[in-house]
Amino acid sequence: MKAIRPIAICVFRHAGRILVFRSQSPDTDADFFRPFGGGIEFGEAAEETIAREIEEELGETILDPVLLGVLENRFEYNGQPSHEHVFVFDAAFQNRELYGRGSIVGREDNGELLHGEWIDPSQTGAPLYPDGLQELLIASGRAPC
Repeated sequence: MKAIRPIAICVFRHAGRILVFRSQSPDTDADFFRPFGGGIEFGEAAEETIAREIEEELGETILDPVLLGVLENRFEYNGQPSHEHVFVFDAAFQNRELYGRGSIVGREDNGELLHGEWIDPSQTGAPLYPDGLQELLIASGRAPC
């Protein structure tokens, strides 16, 4: 039986851009962008998840996480239907030096490298996931542009 996967992602904003990593769909080889974050563990609050995930993926501490909203994301990945409830946070890095870097390299639990880059979400040239993120940023009054 398939289950809905609860995840938390974090939007970091700087100079009209947001931090995302670029990935590819295994189904189409098409590029897409997504903010950093990951799965909520049983008994863990979404806010705790985003702090843990950013520490695990980027080795960094976050400050002042604010929940912007929750998105329901239904999609196909690797030929399989998927369903997520995505808790979207806005936060800041404790390490302010990260905002001056053109790219930031992170790592997934499986060792896969995540190449973070600052992008203008209205001009990505590739989809920004999860669906509805751009609209949520605008509706929350926290659009990066």
